[in-house]
Amino acid sequence: MKRNPDRILVTHAGALPRSEELRDLIFARADGKPYDAAALSAMLRRDVAAVVKKQIACGIDVVNDGELGKTNFTNYVRERVSGFEHRERTPGEYRTQHSISARDEMEFAEYFKQVGGGFRNRSPRLHLVCNQELRYVGQAALDEDLANFRAALEGVDVAGAFLNANTPGTIEHWLSNEHYPDEEAFLYAIAECMRVEYNAIVAAGFDLHVDNPDLPDAWQMYPDMTVAEYRDYAKLRVAVLNHALRDIPREKVTLHCCWGSFHGPHKFDIPLEHIADIIFSVKAGRYSIEASNPAHEHEWSVFKDVKIPDGAMLIPGVVGHCTNFIENPRLVAERLERYANLVGKENVMAGTDCGIGPRVGHENICWAKFESMRDGAKLATSALWRRNAHAERERTAHAHRSRHAVRRLAAPLLATRCALERAAAVRTDPNQTHGRRSGALSRRRRPAGTARPHLPAPRRRSQLRPL
Repeated sequence: MKRNPDRILVTHAGALPRSEELRDLIFARADGKPYDAAALSAMLRRDVAAVVKKQIACGIDVVNDGELGKTNFTNYVRERVSGFEHRERTPGEYRTQHSISARDEMEFAEYFKQVGGGFRNRSPRLHLVCNQELRYVGQAALDEDLANFRAALEGVDVAGAFLNANTPGTIEHWLSNEHYPDEEAFLYAIAECMRVEYNAIVAAGFDLHVDNPDLPDAWQMYPDMTVAEYRDYAKLRVAVLNHALRDIPREKVTLHCCWGSFHGPHKFDIPLEHIADIIFSVKAGRYSIEASNPAHEHEWSVFKDVKIPDGAMLIPGVVGHCTNFIENPRLVAERLERYANLVGKENVMAGTDCGIGPRVGHENICWAKFESMRDGAKLATSALWRRNAHAERERTAHAHRSRHAVRRLAAPLLATRCALERAAAVRTDPNQTHGRRSGALSRRRRPAGTARPHLPAPRRRSQLRPL
């Protein structure tokens, strides 16, 4: 990804709108139902190219493939990993901690009865259990993603291109373990599987965008945990993720964190201040953080005290999916300027709270939000760079005024010094008269044949010794 020193770049978090026809084919493939493979392949190639062009038209500088070939940001992994089985659920088997809204559900039980919980793994019949060694088996699907995206980027000019991949901690949400001896071994096994995908994306020349909602949202899954206990939970999962990223330069990695992004109260989301240091311990060069919705917009102030890693960039969400309202560009600019004033304008990009394509009321709302983000980034760039230009002009003018002031103050002193030096030269020559005389009088007093004494020229200021 190119770092632009002259303006704020615009990107997003991942999932983009797709046609119903494509969606039906993608889910038929994922569910093992009959589908036309040739038709799906052709449609994916065509639609990925179209979605890249649409992003560019909306002002997105750093683009992706829209995750069009995936069922969603996490469940696609089920098609690319082996070593688990589907099991029938028994009554009461559902575990509350698998809901990323569990803390909210304790206070808003009636609400959740009506609308359901947040992205919980609660199929009425099946759940997934790891019962043997996990292996990555999604190479064909991954190769198709890479080829489609590479073809879509031919002939276009973008500041960067990325592909999304899931994290071990998030996969753990929907996959139970009966094979590995403990939780840590299970997590590292998932990491080794996903490492294949991470390395392939970077080897293909793209940036890796790792989606890690688990880091903030698992707090809701375990209502009995204290903050200290949860920090230990999160640190283990970051260590596992860093293990999977060990072969990749950090400047090739973007980490995305959000609080689950489901439509709900979010009253009991863990505050950013409790986990910011853990987020920034992930080996990444860019950090995308949910920041525009009513539950988390105020957390820009965390960066008054928290510093991002040296050389890193912050991508706050400045538009989001919690509402179908289109954020005004001036609001987008205000949000960006807050962050720029704290972490430096050269260290900020404009981003989204999460993948907004499937989560707003219509695809045109998604594109309109992108356009607003583009326009807001332009306003913020104009304000921030103009402010710096004005400050530079003020510094130059102040230096100019200071030089003139010094000259005005020094002028009388320099004149006095020159007069003193002339007088001293006269006193050292007995033939030299004192004071001003007419030329004739001076010549009468000077003996015949003697030359007029030489008076030294006034010295430059740089040659004068201190008085």
